[in-house]
Amino acid sequence: MAVLKTMTPAALGFRMPAEWAPQAAVWLSWPHNRATWPGQFRPVPYDYAKFVAAISRFESVRINAAVALHPRAKRLCAAAGADMTKVAFYNYPTNDAWCRDHGPIFVKHTQTGEVAITDWRHNAWGDKYPPYDLDNLIPPRIARRLRVKRFENDMVLEGGSIDVNGEGLLLTSEQCLLHKNRNPHLSRAQIEQTLRDWLGAKEILWVGEGIIGDDTDGHIDDITRFYKPDGFVSVVEPNTRDPNHKILEKVLERLRSFRTPVGKKFDIVTLPMPKPFAFQGQRVPASYANFLIINGAVLVPTFRQKKRDAEVCEILGGCFPGREIIPLDCYNLIWGLGTLHCLSQQQPA
Repeated sequence: MAVLKTMTPAALGFRMPAEWAPQAAVWLSWPHNRATWPGQFRPVPYDYAKFVAAISRFESVRINAAVALHPRAKRLCAAAGADMTKVAFYNYPTNDAWCRDHGPIFVKHTQTGEVAITDWRHNAWGDKYPPYDLDNLIPPRIARRLRVKRFENDMVLEGGSIDVNGEGLLLTSEQCLLHKNRNPHLSRAQIEQTLRDWLGAKEILWVGEGIIGDDTDGHIDDITRFYKPDGFVSVVEPNTRDPNHKILEKVLERLRSFRTPVGKKFDIVTLPMPKPFAFQGQRVPASYANFLIINGAVLVPTFRQKKRDAEVCEILGGCFPGREIIPLDCYNLIWGLGTLHCLSQQQPA
């Protein structure tokens, strides 16, 4: 399909839908890079297959992976109970598994319902983990497969760094989007205008900094998410001695200062952070905000902290009435420094 660089998606009537809008599928990239989970890779494909199985109960799953990985990946997904009639593998090799960040960011036409792809530059979170050449090929490959328009932009942007309410509001953090390792040649105003032109945002809401141990430099999907057009769910750290406490209190202050387009305060629901834990002496950025909304369900990362895991699932159940709340053990996955939302990218219906 045509690569469009002249007219922007917003000018043509496209906008990024909210995650709770109807989905055609969830895209994933099968985990294979052992360096992402140093010394802890063995359980990862098994846990990932359970993730695939959970999504397949509700909608299609489309998986990027080198063809050599397909046979074992299919066996693991089937053994995990996936509905294999809803699981499709594509011979699209990747460098890593983080489809939220290297995959396409989908947009949808507000009148016709046409779905298109925005294709941004991926530099592995500030050139931290080269190579990333195969990851950058994923959006054009998916666009060709789906036969949809692809809008290409040279700005570095990761899907995990933004969240939208589908009605013109976009959440992000200064720490990530204004970091010198992403787009040092662009000003804040230029970045904001690009988000307006390419994702249909009318207002950009900045929340400050992200959590400790996050190698993405403050991705929003570990901090604060929309759960409805005028509501945020945001993580807080109850332990005042933890360095995340002050960081997340400042985020909460920002959220309380924001106003909706009609001038009202946003509804704010707080989630506790998991109790901190580490692998090989390195603290991991475990966060309950990294949940994934799919058709009919919310998949929630859990961290083998029985009481807190259950508390979070109950809170999110109140945020998403009518959707099944499904906890998924992410204790092993988080050693890669991300979980469910980081690993996935939804395709709107």
